[in-house]
Amino acid sequence: MTERNAATTPSFIYGTAWKKDATAELVRTALGAGFRAIDTANQPRHYQEPLVGEALAALAAAGVAREALFLQTKFTPINGQDNRVPYDPQADPATQVRQSFESSLQHLKTNRVDSYLLHGPYSYPGLGREDWEVWRAMEDIYKAGGAGMIGISNVNAVQLRMLIEKAVVKPMAVQNRCFANRGWDREVRQICREKGIMYQGFSLLTANPYVLQQPQVVSIAHRLGVQPEQVIFRFAMQAGMVPLTGTTSLQHMKEDLRVYDIELTAEEVHFIETIEG
Repeated sequence: MTERNAATTPSFIYGTAWKKDATAELVRTALGAGFRAIDTANQPRHYQEPLVGEALAALAAAGVAREALFLQTKFTPINGQDNRVPYDPQADPATQVRQSFESSLQHLKTNRVDSYLLHGPYSYPGLGREDWEVWRAMEDIYKAGGAGMIGISNVNAVQLRMLIEKAVVKPMAVQNRCFANRGWDREVRQICREKGIMYQGFSLLTANPYVLQQPQVVSIAHRLGVQPEQVIFRFAMQAGMVPLTGTTSLQHMKEDLRVYDIELTAEEVHFIETIEG
């Protein structure tokens, strides 16, 4: 399996949340299995960004070029951090972004990332002063060449529309949790489709365990010779998403990458798209 232009347009991403001390080993395993896109965050509460950097350094020494990989990290606001805040908690939001970004580059042993996301807005249901200060700082990072794209995670449709309307540099990526009983985040996905924004879906499996048990999904898996999990990942791709997986199993990594060898019918995609809770 070879990802299509993996360094700029990933189609499947390996996520590193909650991996703790196993992060470096799992990143090496994922890349060895065939993944070429890695997602992390400068948030010690849930991610071990320095261990991602250790894995990338080891892989570079083994001949895996940084340019062949899509590397994405995030700025996490203070309310998403524990006591290990990777920037000055008393500084203004723009300074915090700059400090967090420089820290990320050091952790990841690189001079740029392919994608830099705001981990989640400060305000709800719209965007507030801190959000705009952070976004302007991210725009500066993008303009300076530090990030190939900028975007936002855990965002609702109102917030995304505001950001698209008022930002100088429009969001290029969105990463959201997808619940089948909410239409797989249909409204946000539609905005992304209309505006050419990469939509990344996470928790596709863990947020929807009942979908994996649906008789029709099991039947599709049997037809294709895969597991129900791979049916959901393939559905996500055909529905216009870039899915994330966080499996810790090499076998599951290899199974997940089989999505490139299968295809759902239009009727099957529609069925999964419209599953209710």
